[in-house]
Amino acid sequence: MFIICFSLISLWACYNENIKEEKHVEVLPPEGVTIIMQPFDDLSPILVDSIYKRLININPSITVLEPIPLPVSAYYSLRNRYRADSLINFLWQRSTTKSVVIGLTSKDISTKKGNIKDWGVIGLAYCPGHSCVVSTYRLSKNNIESQFFKIVIHELGHTQGLPHCQKSSTCLMNDYEGGNKTDELQDFCQFCKAHLERKGLEFKITDHSSLQQSHPSCFSNTR
Repeated sequence: MFIICFSLISLWACYNENIKEEKHVEVLPPEGVTIIMQPFDDLSPILVDSIYKRLININPSITVLEPIPLPVSAYYSLRNRYRADSLINFLWQRSTTKSVVIGLTSKDISTKKGNIKDWGVIGLAYCPGHSCVVSTYRLSKNNIESQFFKIVIHELGHTQGLPHCQKSSTCLMNDYEGGNKTDELQDFCQFCKAHLERKGLEFKITDHSSLQQSHPSCFSNTR
């Protein structure tokens, strides 16, 4: 195990999102990573199936768990939200050194951002680490499957230690900077892709049709 040193920047803005650091992380082995999908029982099974079918094309080792309720301990009653930082800690406890657990929900989630105690987000990840969570709450209903998938693999990239990418304007690891840049993102750039391959994740996107959007997207940035 090793302790992550991350003193200069502890939070990045990521499409209205913060990234947390996992305090105790074991290095993922080079032979490959199992992605464990943990849907919460509020999310449509259709969306769960959609994400699975897209992920299996770019990483062959996927496990889908039975839906479970969102933990009561993560509920923030003052805003009728769930705390994303509590959720990724909850999911981390279900991970192993050879897996990454991603929680999927339709509920509003939030975390602390700078001096703002409760900031609404669409995703949160340990960077690096073994868990992340993504919500459909702020995604376009017209094109929810494509947007959801892109955010899912963005968060998975963070769990493998990828920061926001500044090498390519179309890289999936771009910082959304509080807007909606989904239409502009196409694939991992060569630098991010090489990093993921070294980590054992086979994020090789050959069918770009799974990333394309058929409808214009709209985004409501709320707190």
